[in-house]
Amino acid sequence: MAKKETAHTTLYRAYRPADFDEVRGQEHVVGVLEKAIKNGSVAHAYLFCGGRGTGKTSVARILAKRLGVSDKDLYEIDAASNRGIEDIRQLREGVYAMPFESKYKFYIIDEAHMLTKEAWNAFLKTLEEPPAHAIFVLATTERDKVPETIQSRCEIYTFKQPTREILAQIVTDIAKQEGTAIERPAAELVALLAEGSFRDALSILQKVLSASGKKVTASDVEDVAGAPRGELVRQILTALAAKDSNAALSAMEIAVRENMDARTLAKLLIHRMRVILLMRYAPNLSASLSAELTEADQELAKSLSKETAVNSELLKSLLEAYGAMAYAAVPHLPLELAIIEICGAIPA
Repeated sequence: MAKKETAHTTLYRAYRPADFDEVRGQEHVVGVLEKAIKNGSVAHAYLFCGGRGTGKTSVARILAKRLGVSDKDLYEIDAASNRGIEDIRQLREGVYAMPFESKYKFYIIDEAHMLTKEAWNAFLKTLEEPPAHAIFVLATTERDKVPETIQSRCEIYTFKQPTREILAQIVTDIAKQEGTAIERPAAELVALLAEGSFRDALSILQKVLSASGKKVTASDVEDVAGAPRGELVRQILTALAAKDSNAALSAMEIAVRENMDARTLAKLLIHRMRVILLMRYAPNLSASLSAELTEADQELAKSLSKETAVNSELLKSLLEAYGAMAYAAVPHLPLELAIIEICGAIPA
């Protein structure tokens, strides 16, 4: 893992992978690129697709580095700000000039889907007949907005969202390098809140480290990240198991009053419910699952795993509510409705 650049650099920049062997969770991309470099079969255009913070730009920079491209011959363009036809015309005029001191001129176009239709049309000719010294990497979170004519002229790589386990381990490793011990449940919570983004995980960790001491607990993460307090989550789970809508909705009301993010609350409930069901149906996983939880969460999960009212239908209701929350006029309303339905249902 890369060392820190300066004391004031953000963690995401300070610990950005510096070589392919430091990239985690994208082995299917890195392996092919390394073989292409070794075999001298590097393409002239790549399309890197995937969610935000999954390492697309980092891998593009590493590819440039491995090809011996110097800083003078590396061009990074933000298509969100430079999206018009004039911007692409300037790129086309410059691309045919020879590199300053490298074999290649390397262009990284971030947020490529933001280019206008006219800009894409102007860019197409360059992709069809590029100079031998030019390599393009188009990075996008929305592949479907990149024209098929462009996609067909690129090697396409899809970046996966890192698993929660990978994110939790990265958070743990970086906290250690920063001189702080982070408890496993705290690292798991950071990973859960990051929603599959390396960048978001390290952004949350940075805030937590700046406000904590030499040891970080799950409560520290809750306080800094604005996540619902563990006690509220446990109260709602206990109430759902007892079909007590009043207790569950009262805990929800406290969460709303404390400005807790409703989708984060739903996500935590889903995560805990998943653990409870796995403890019941796959008891051999109990030890590894328990490592993700605080002692209080472990005790509750073990207890609720024996309750027949806690079942897959309950989890499905929470998943449906979570999906609806992104579009709801009142963000917490789908979760409230799910609680009412769960508590009013006939036990399985």
